[in-house]
Amino acid sequence: MAGLARIERPAGGAQGSVAPAVHLSGRQKAAVIVRLLLAEGAEVPLAGLPDHLQAALTEQMAAMQAIDRDTLAAVVEEFCALIEQVGLSFPGGIDGALKLLDGHISPSAASRLRRLAGASARTDPWEKIRGFDAEQLMPAMTEESIEVCAVILSKIAVPRAAELLGRLPGERARRIAYAMSQTANVSPETVQRIGQSLAGQLEVQPARAIEGDPVHRVGAILNVSPSSMREDVIRGLEETDRGLAEQVRKTIFTFAHIPERILARDVPKILRGLDQSVLVTALAGAKGAAAAAAEFILANMSQRMAAALREEIAGLAKVRDKDAETAQTALILAIRELADAGEVVMIAANEEEE
Repeated sequence: MAGLARIERPAGGAQGSVAPAVHLSGRQKAAVIVRLLLAEGAEVPLAGLPDHLQAALTEQMAAMQAIDRDTLAAVVEEFCALIEQVGLSFPGGIDGALKLLDGHISPSAASRLRRLAGASARTDPWEKIRGFDAEQLMPAMTEESIEVCAVILSKIAVPRAAELLGRLPGERARRIAYAMSQTANVSPETVQRIGQSLAGQLEVQPARAIEGDPVHRVGAILNVSPSSMREDVIRGLEETDRGLAEQVRKTIFTFAHIPERILARDVPKILRGLDQSVLVTALAGAKGAAAAAAEFILANMSQRMAAALREEIAGLAKVRDKDAETAQTALILAIRELADAGEVVMIAANEEEE
């Protein structure tokens, strides 16, 4: 309340004049409530209002004179009464409705409504664009003009911009980087139009009925398939599409890949939740390239535990190949779960090759 003791008035206003409550318009009452909230240190999200309403509120506050305590009390009482009468509120605009209905309406309907929202004066298209990943933005970076690409990189997060720039051919990347230095004089209206056009292009992309990269899905399935089937499928892919077969090979992660794809420091964390009988079977049945993976695991755990495992492995009868493969698959699945949760680092196959 103390913050309302003095309110600036426009030049020529009568010093000490007060406005009776009965003469206050709805806009004036809104200005009083906003002024009170700001005086009390409350956060008032005025930026969410359309620009013309923000301007109208600012102009109204500039024109307001001092009001007495009775008037203030009457405005607050009326405002509280209106709030108490609200039984249910709805989100403002298409954007808010889409957030509320996310997952409850079809992707095609959501896409059409997002395009409508993109045309709204209240919507900042760059907020939507920042939500797209690098794969979705790359077509624009290769097809749009140098100047438009410079605006795009100037409006998105720095890490994402760096990722996009790094994927471009050197000459185009240099031209875009130079064009970015010339964006200081681009008008807000131009940036807004570019954003609306780009957001519209990105949002008309057809919705996927099956999520995820198909190549990675094939690799994930082959990971847990018997090795004989895995090699047979890959040989078939090589006969049909050698490039696809190579991509699938890079996504495959088997027991034999552990030394080159897993950091030594992560081995104890991987083994912590694994049943010891599964681990013993996986290690005891390791042959050929898989034997090196078994030694890698044993070398990167506590020596006492490694010695106990070696003793137990030595005392085992011959492990059937099927049992060994099942145990090794369980270990691989445990590693992938930890990698997906961000608890261990799994080195990408192409990084190892480089």
